[in-house]
Amino acid sequence: MDEIQDEQYVEETNNTLIKVFFRMFLGLLATGISAYYTYKSGLYITILSGVSYAVIAILEIAIVLIFSWMFRKLSPIAVTVLFYLYSFINGVTLSVIFAVFDMATIFYAFFTTSLLFAGLSAYGYVTKKDMSRFGSIFTVTLIVGLIVSIINLFIGNSVIDIALDWVMLFVFCGLTIYDMNKIKNMGQEIEYDSEKLYVYGAMELYLDFINIFIRLLSIMGRRRD
Repeated sequence: MDEIQDEQYVEETNNTLIKVFFRMFLGLLATGISAYYTYKSGLYITILSGVSYAVIAILEIAIVLIFSWMFRKLSPIAVTVLFYLYSFINGVTLSVIFAVFDMATIFYAFFTTSLLFAGLSAYGYVTKKDMSRFGSIFTVTLIVGLIVSIINLFIGNSVIDIALDWVMLFVFCGLTIYDMNKIKNMGQEIEYDSEKLYVYGAMELYLDFINIFIRLLSIMGRRRD
């Protein structure tokens, strides 16, 4: 009887994760298409060089906050719209990487991110450790890192930039393990609507993937002349 229950648990968990990763893939695809179109069309010059960039950045933050704080109250459709809207808008802000880095570097960073993310996700799935206690540590470190990043915009210290890249890389690597473990456990809680859970998981892992990619690109990337 226990073996049957274990098999059902594994099957349900795997089914949940497949749907989460599928939505995450669609989000990354939307970001990639949006970023490349914004760059090739030249819109990134207009959007990212004026007040429009600040508006887009504020909109991104607002979407993430609404998604996080109102997740339980929003309908599955609203949650899905917010996720894909964020993915599209994030592509606009990321379009600048095509102007800063050569394509070989971008593909290399993306490939490295994919391998690293796969390994971290796999560990988060199989680990038996209680990862819940690490959530607050990662969150506090992330907030401190963001504050230091904002301060360094005015200071312009390159050493601090390099240190922040490494610290934030490790934070999002840890968050990937933590989020994967959390999503696996959430799949067994009946209080969550299935579709909302899939999108929630996709958003969490999408943010982890994108931030690991950005940090690796900044650390190892070869800039255009």
